[in-house]
Amino acid sequence: MAPDRPPQTPASLSGPEPGRGRGHGRGHEPEHERGRGHEPERGHEPERESGPGHEREQTDRDREKELAARAAAELVEDGMALGLGTGSTVAYLLSALAERARELTRTHCVATSPQTARIAREIGLNVRELDELTARAGGLDLAIDGADQIDEAGWLIKGGGGAHTREKIVAAAARRFVVIVSANKLVERITGPVPLEVMEFGAHTTLRAVGDARLRRPGERGVGKAGRTDDAVQRSPDGNLLAWYEGPIDDPRELAARLSATPGVVAHGLFAPEMVSEAIVGDAGTVRRRAGGKPSA
Repeated sequence: MAPDRPPQTPASLSGPEPGRGRGHGRGHEPEHERGRGHEPERGHEPERESGPGHEREQTDRDREKELAARAAAELVEDGMALGLGTGSTVAYLLSALAERARELTRTHCVATSPQTARIAREIGLNVRELDELTARAGGLDLAIDGADQIDEAGWLIKGGGGAHTREKIVAAAARRFVVIVSANKLVERITGPVPLEVMEFGAHTTLRAVGDARLRRPGERGVGKAGRTDDAVQRSPDGNLLAWYEGPIDDPRELAARLSATPGVVAHGLFAPEMVSEAIVGDAGTVRRRAGGKPSA
């Protein structure tokens, strides 16, 4: 039986996914979510509340994450080229894979953050560069990652931890991309803020062109830790600046296209339904699966 407590081996990934933007109501917790108490992936998790029943709520949520992660771990076969995401739910995935490390000696992994890479090595997985794996196999067999939100149309918001550019590259390189979440990540429609990675050169010019956007602040409550922080800014694992788009999301596809077309925006945290093969949801002691829009390889 799976333990109720959070996994110990990947503890460095189990902290809160990034902070709230201006004016976000209670429950907007990016990996981000507004309403219905949505808990963010690493870096977006708000301070835990105190009071009767709260500890049980958090324990149930952790159990849902673990259920989804363990179901996804069963998809990993020896010899695969595997993409590993970033975040608190992925921490449970790493814990499950650690139990099978001796069975996965021919599996080679690419990690989307330095923390994931370090922990994957610690538990005995073979970590390689993405280019090496895609050159050898023509792509990844499978990538597994968490999400801040999944809406009914299949759109995701990712990047609360600041690694969404790498996560999107790895997801696109995978023949099968599986998203693992607890039930609180399911929303009717995605809501902001949307993570952005922008070039440092002309950053404020870029953000003015985007509109309703700002840089993530050092020490900002809930800011992700996949990247790094200096005295003035939050940075991605590759050294670019991290920001939030805090405007409306009336049409996710239209917004995604506009953000992608804005010079200076490296990547945004909107993931289209056709990037996802399947979502595995831990929900009240059971596992539910939702088909995505990515064609079968």
